[in-house]
Amino acid sequence: MRIEKDALGELAVPDDALYGVHTCRSIENFNMAGERMPMELIFAMVQLKQACAAANAQLGLLPQAKAKAIVAACGDVLSGNADDQFPIDMFQAGSGTSSNMNVNEVLANLAAEALGGKRGDRNTVHPNDDVNMGQSTNDVFPSAIRVAAVELCGGLFQTLEKLIQGLDEKADEFSTIWKTGRTHLQDAVPVTLGQEFAAWAQALRKAERRIAFACKDLHELGIGGTAIGTGVNTPATFRGEIIKVLNQATGQNYRVADNGIEITQFLSDMGAFSGALKMLALDLNKIVNDLRLLGSGPNTGLGEINLPPVEPGSSIMPGKINPSICEAANMACLQVVGNDAAVSAGCAAGQLELNTHMPLVGANIVKSLKMLTKVCAALSEKCVCGITANEAVCKNYFERSAGLPTILNPVLGYDKVAVLVKEARATGKTLVELVREKNLMPEKEFAALLAGSNGPSD
Repeated sequence: MRIEKDALGELAVPDDALYGVHTCRSIENFNMAGERMPMELIFAMVQLKQACAAANAQLGLLPQAKAKAIVAACGDVLSGNADDQFPIDMFQAGSGTSSNMNVNEVLANLAAEALGGKRGDRNTVHPNDDVNMGQSTNDVFPSAIRVAAVELCGGLFQTLEKLIQGLDEKADEFSTIWKTGRTHLQDAVPVTLGQEFAAWAQALRKAERRIAFACKDLHELGIGGTAIGTGVNTPATFRGEIIKVLNQATGQNYRVADNGIEITQFLSDMGAFSGALKMLALDLNKIVNDLRLLGSGPNTGLGEINLPPVEPGSSIMPGKINPSICEAANMACLQVVGNDAAVSAGCAAGQLELNTHMPLVGANIVKSLKMLTKVCAALSEKCVCGITANEAVCKNYFERSAGLPTILNPVLGYDKVAVLVKEARATGKTLVELVREKNLMPEKEFAALLAGSNGPSD
């Protein structure tokens, strides 16, 4: 152990730890969540500090040697070489001070060693004076939430687009398979199985657009605003220089906040983004519920589609297969809804110049992004691509549907169709059979009517 000192006194720090006294105090104080701050947020803070060090050097505020060592230390952490040095609990100081100081200490010690110093030697590289120069937790942590969310959006969009593509492919594959539509879980007018899949794909396209739109506001960063967004203790050009360096490193188009005070105390952009993630979760939840219904059976359910089997479904019923991927997706989507509720409450809980619920907000946004990314990947790879249609079942339901008279009504008239329905019930024949049997319509016209059927929306 080595002894380090802060404003509260001395404390023992493990010799091999890259972190320091502040981190050790936080480890002692915080253990409510039982899980660490997501590494995506840690990496985002490191990216910001890397940009700040370069900006400070460019402005002549930080010696080049120190800046170079800090930038290199940031690169080392971003490479994943120090993941075990960020042990602080997710629920900590409400601005994220504990994690910010944890990052400062790790980077300072790495930089100090590179310059010939020792761990815990603040004279070589100081975690506050050097690594945290021109910053405050209050601008670093909320900016890190935004950076982490923007970075994770790329992965979400990749898996979401693959899922949409899979649904589109099934829409084409099933485009000629007619079946009965259902409203209120009762027979409605005909639809093709392909049209159902196409509607799901379109819903996800709209969800993707909502997320992308909300993500645009996350590119506005308050970094460089320090304690309350006024930029106290920093030169006027500092913020712009940070953004310039950050954009060069990330390939993104981050921009300086229009109002540093507003962006420090309001987390509304994050709330809107989380809400867009929730809407995707709700759409996905509806789709997997539909898949479960259409695939129910195999002998006593709807059975219009077959979901790919991924595991035995029962420990007691031999041969049983359950829609496990859909069920797992259900639970993940509901968790995202819960995460959004926590984010919304956190966004509303700020006071005066600062919101003190930022770790809650940031961690839940990161969790939702990662969860939805995995949900889309699993549905695409282990569910949608392997779905097959039970054409005979779809045809049987289509011809016996109580919604079929609706499309015959404009051609044959209400009274004649009513007689046909009554006869169908008495004989067990379908309306399709009766129309053809009685030659009520030319076959070509009848086939075209079935193929082009459009009905009421409710």
